[in-house]
Amino acid sequence: MTKGILGRKIGMTQIFAENGDLIPVTVIEAAANVVLQKKTVDTDGYEAIQIGFDDKREKLANKPEKGHAEKANTAPKRYVREIRDANLGDYEVGQEVKVDIFAEGDVVDVTGISKGKGFQGNIKRHGQSRGPMAHGSRYHRRPGSMGPVAPNRVFKGKALPGRMGGDQVTVQNLQIVKVDTDRNLLLIKGNVPGAKKSLIKIESAVKAK
Repeated sequence: MTKGILGRKIGMTQIFAENGDLIPVTVIEAAANVVLQKKTVDTDGYEAIQIGFDDKREKLANKPEKGHAEKANTAPKRYVREIRDANLGDYEVGQEVKVDIFAEGDVVDVTGISKGKGFQGNIKRHGQSRGPMAHGSRYHRRPGSMGPVAPNRVFKGKALPGRMGGDQVTVQNLQIVKVDTDRNLLLIKGNVPGAKKSLIKIESAVKAK
């Protein structure tokens, strides 16, 4: 069954393992999440728990949000997400989900919104190679051929310059190095998508062996 929690990316640091290895880690603050709703096959067609993270100011919440949060005896939340295929028996509406649902060594999938890079060219956006920089060359960083002579149009999916980043990205099979229950922190090996202070969703790994 899937477990999951929402958190905020604090930044990166490094810690030493017991054998002396230096491990780069991303620090994620996952303060208490609250179960707002349980979705079942009978009522919704699928099983999931809906969790909320980070209290919202009262005046920013509309009436439906306030009513939805009141059922769970909590304040309206800034971020609301679903964890599919969770074991519904382990959760009750209004229950707090804390970092201790995960343990050291667990393998997780981490989802976030990647950093926006603005309008970028082909080389940065698609990893294409540039032309020769010698004096005789008049081809340096352009996209290359637009396609064949016939049909005389550019095919969909052609790699061209454009807006880059700001997409939802999931990095799979990352390892939890440390769980700090006192400060609600998760230390995850390696890097995760997103800028500092951005929302991060951590779930049990789909492809973990």
